[in-house]
Amino acid sequence: MKHRAVKRRNVVIGIGAAAGAAAVGGIALSAQASNDSSSSSSSSSSSNSSNSLVFDPDAYEKLTTTVTDTAGDKHSVTYHFWKAITYVAKPVDEAYQSLVVSVPVEIDGKAVDASNAPILFANSVGGYMPSSVADATGIGAGGMTGGGGAPSGAPSGAPSGSAAPSASASNANGNTNATGGATASNQLLALAAGYVVVEPGARGRTLKNSDGEYYGTAPAAIVDLKAAVRYVKANKGRIPGNVDRIVSAGTSAGGALSSLLGASGDSPIYDKYLKEIGAADASDAIFATGAWCPITDLEHADGAYEWNWGTNVTQSTGKVVDQTVSKALQAQFAEYQAKLRLRGLKGSGFGTLTARNYDDYLLKQYLEPSATTYLAALSDSERETYLAKNTFITWSGGKASFTWADFLTHVGARKKTTPAFDAFDLSAGENNEFGAGTTEARHFTAYGAKNDSTGLGTKRVASDIPEKLHLMNPMYHLVEKVNGSRSKHWWIRLGTSDTDTSHVISANLAAAVSGLGDDVNHLYYWDQGHGANTDPGDFITWIAKVTGYKGPKKA
Repeated sequence: MKHRAVKRRNVVIGIGAAAGAAAVGGIALSAQASNDSSSSSSSSSSSNSSNSLVFDPDAYEKLTTTVTDTAGDKHSVTYHFWKAITYVAKPVDEAYQSLVVSVPVEIDGKAVDASNAPILFANSVGGYMPSSVADATGIGAGGMTGGGGAPSGAPSGAPSGSAAPSASASNANGNTNATGGATASNQLLALAAGYVVVEPGARGRTLKNSDGEYYGTAPAAIVDLKAAVRYVKANKGRIPGNVDRIVSAGTSAGGALSSLLGASGDSPIYDKYLKEIGAADASDAIFATGAWCPITDLEHADGAYEWNWGTNVTQSTGKVVDQTVSKALQAQFAEYQAKLRLRGLKGSGFGTLTARNYDDYLLKQYLEPSATTYLAALSDSERETYLAKNTFITWSGGKASFTWADFLTHVGARKKTTPAFDAFDLSAGENNEFGAGTTEARHFTAYGAKNDSTGLGTKRVASDIPEKLHLMNPMYHLVEKVNGSRSKHWWIRLGTSDTDTSHVISANLAAAVSGLGDDVNHLYYWDQGHGANTDPGDFITWIAKVTGYKGPKKA
């Protein structure tokens, strides 16, 4: 067996200011995570071959990570790491259509058996850009690639005081993690809890071949993630972990894809695309879904955004957007929301959610409880200081209350202009996501096409767009064509100060799956921005709860 030096990674799991720790597998898990690096050496197993869809259980490297829990105690976690494995038989681009696997084998000097552990399936997609693990040398080393600056819909990081690393924070291997807090902390915490971690790469919208053709636009990313799930399931008994307990995780566009993966399991509308790339003959349904600030329901996102942020000034200009456009889009949202016929979550006291009552629903179901949780966790002096600076909040009987208008003022400037997603000048990242052939960007809504300002189009949506919208929208699989093979457990999170999308997008997703009888854990992080993840330890505990996992067994 060949041996070579590998890096020893130190992962520091810090203490969250407003969230408690959870214990899984005997290790206290924090509500925030960050990481540093140092080097040492460890033994390695033989390298693997990625030319087959058969997982080689012996082709791993042995790595060690140091995890510091919320009490400041350090725990040594040794794991087997399988470098990039191509997960399809006919890859378009192996650099993106590959995955890495991390399996804990020893925690604090005690050997553990993760053969029946849940599998965290964590994507690192941001802004519908390509993501790659081809050069990953350890857990958490994947990231968004593609260049071109910050894409529309990519995480912008959380405001000061957030537990989530910013979008540009580097992990221990020096790779930029484009998905912010969720991915940066969840994989590491999962490994420390004894879970198996699979990190897939996926094609993205900026990829272009030598002929100038875009080969990563819709639906490439979701097709790739489905193929990666199929690879894992096809290797049941060879790949460690319980393949029937796969839990997806992603942030921003990655959160949208995670939601879509959960909603569309085994849907036949993807079959031809999966066949084209030689996906394994297996199920692509997953057990549970984790989604942070999902940028999804794109064909209705412009209207939802204007309903939410239409009167807020824009960061780039300091002025409100064209109110004629904003109000037209708000009217479209009202019509769409009425057609959904979604009801508020059980116990909310709300019936059908409409454009007329959604502000009150968001206040009572999410925003005021979020502020209450935040304020209750502060010391008396800290709370007094915060309330003195934020006089719009009434604090009475241990609960926060305020108006919708005051909340909008508190959030301040919106990030995006109008339309936020299907830009009239085709400048949004989502326009690129629906590009095709050598055409970089296209309109995907009738309103965007009608008001095209480039002069390049026909003022009509292309004929293939409706199908692609179905392929990319979880709501299609939850409302229009209800999918019985969907995930039945949902963890959804959003920062209250996140203006990358509308607050109703995640709330609609939660309402849709709740209405189908699924288990939903959905809340908003007070004063947090895009990409925030202030309770990752709770997510890891939730995985154990919904999967019935009792912790790693001694080997």
